[in-house]
Amino acid sequence: MANQAKLPETIIFEFCYLTMLQTENLAYSYDDKEWIEFPDIHCESDSSHLVLGQSGTGKTTFLHLIGGLLGSKKGKVIVDNTNISALDGAALDKFRGDHIGIVFQQAHFVNAISVLDNLLIAQRFAGKPVDKSQALALLDRLNIGEKANRTPKHLSQGEKQRVVIARALINKPAVILADEPTSALDDVNCEEVVQLLEQTAKEVKATLVIVTHDNRLMNYFPNQIHLS
Repeated sequence: MANQAKLPETIIFEFCYLTMLQTENLAYSYDDKEWIEFPDIHCESDSSHLVLGQSGTGKTTFLHLIGGLLGSKKGKVIVDNTNISALDGAALDKFRGDHIGIVFQQAHFVNAISVLDNLLIAQRFAGKPVDKSQALALLDRLNIGEKANRTPKHLSQGEKQRVVIARALINKPAVILADEPTSALDDVNCEEVVQLLEQTAKEVKATLVIVTHDNRLMNYFPNQIHLS
């Protein structure tokens, strides 16, 4: 009988980081005459990236494209192996709700309802089961659990920003996008928000992309994409 090959006694598995967000030949025009061209990016899961550029370089446009808030006219945006440029309507809304969390520069809330209900609405819009205990636990983790039953108008600016982050995280997205999250903050609060974003993104193993012209953030994130 032929000798049978022995299986190795120990098998070592190496963790492989997957590309969670990438763009290919992405460009956009508001008038179909002047085009803004963007660099190709490849962002792995559980990584943080900084997109830098002065006003007028298309930073917010870039964020809206990779977040599916604008439809790409040229090129592709691929999130978690799905070309979101090919999605529209309800399919795009559902995918974005499941996979992408966005921290906008300006906080937008339904001011007539509580902080907690603002988070639960985000779950409903994504077609997910409403999980009050999960929302409360997230608010506690961001040190604003005691504000759950307050309406947004009773919050400080810093507290509102934490609620915006909580809402972006409530559906455990694969990608978190933040638009100028520190532009109106002093140095102390800038550092706190940066640490909060990075820490909470790591907790849910999400890819974090911050779009900003705030050069203070350059010292925090070695992975940088410069728009010009």
